[in-house]
Amino acid sequence: MTRPVSLHRASVVKSLEGTVNIMMYRILAIASGALALAACSSSSDWANLNAFKSGPALDTVSLESEPPGAEAKASNGQTCRTPCALALPVDAASSVTFTLNGYQPETEKLEMIQTTGEPPRLRPNPVVVELTPAAPAAKKPAKKPAAKKPAARPKPTAAAAPAPTPMTAAPAQAPSPWPTNPPPVRQ
Repeated sequence: MTRPVSLHRASVVKSLEGTVNIMMYRILAIASGALALAACSSSSDWANLNAFKSGPALDTVSLESEPPGAEAKASNGQTCRTPCALALPVDAASSVTFTLNGYQPETEKLEMIQTTGEPPRLRPNPVVVELTPAAPAAKKPAKKPAAKKPAARPKPTAAAAPAPTPMTAAPAQAPSPWPTNPPPVRQ
């Protein structure tokens, strides 16, 4: 029994289409696997596992001063103008120095407190500092400069310029949409 040629050709084409689809899936799988492998190898963190280490524990400390506007500088170098807040590491000894022109600087030490079941925190929080006005600087007695004689002025002569005539009428002005006061009369 022989099949007609057209049926045989249709089944061959159908089997070729299936083979092409399977090949495409394989190529896509290999390409995506190679791309993923290349992406992983570009980062060196996977080799030393630093990506799994957490950073230092931080606590946000509120800073206030009286008067406000003082510069608060933490021992780790962070700065802000009061009132403000800084995220400071809890694992290291910390201090905050407040400075403002005309006032003495104040430094406040922060300590870590650990309670069971809670993350470590810094104390005091909030930090409130009252700045003390700076003592006036001792002034040296200033030497008075020798008094200079005023320069001699020439005496006015009778032939000097005539005195200005008094203004009696206001100058003409264009009408203004805003109310205006009349100019003062000079005498």
